[in-house]
Amino acid sequence: MRAACIVALCTAGLVPAFPHPIPASNGLPPALSFVAAAATTVKAGSLVIDTPWMRATPPGAKVAAGYLRITNEGSEPDRFLGGEVAFADRLEIHQMTMTDSVMQMRQLTNGLEIKPGETVELKPGAYHLMFVGVKEQLKQGSRLKATLRFEKTGKVDVEFDVLAIGAEPPERAPGR
Repeated sequence: MRAACIVALCTAGLVPAFPHPIPASNGLPPALSFVAAAATTVKAGSLVIDTPWMRATPPGAKVAAGYLRITNEGSEPDRFLGGEVAFADRLEIHQMTMTDSVMQMRQLTNGLEIKPGETVELKPGAYHLMFVGVKEQLKQGSRLKATLRFEKTGKVDVEFDVLAIGAEPPERAPGR
């Protein structure tokens, strides 16, 4: 079980996966290499979903992590409940925290509240999406569709840009 957890954290990009750099397509180590994401923004009701992205996975990885920003421009809270993707069995919302130098990750089974006027950022080392049961290698440069589900807004279709293994977060969409 411990080995499975370590593999899951490594492939999700939450902890370093390799003791040495792996060449990326541009010859730089993955942590220094990235493909500029097409900074996308989707507006649905009072929610703005900004720059969905994820990291590529090594062959055989069964989990991946996804990131984005959600802004509630409305006057009432909404709740991010999860969603569906074709490339994995499940999409879960997780929270990672550090307590006394120990990393803890837990699934948010009741979703994530997005308060009025608030922006919640799902990013490495904090709130993030876990794609569990990944069905094929996620390759740098591809775009993967997802349907996100919210309590009030309902279903929202987005596309995740797949960046290099170890990539840093892309820039926000213009004007965000």
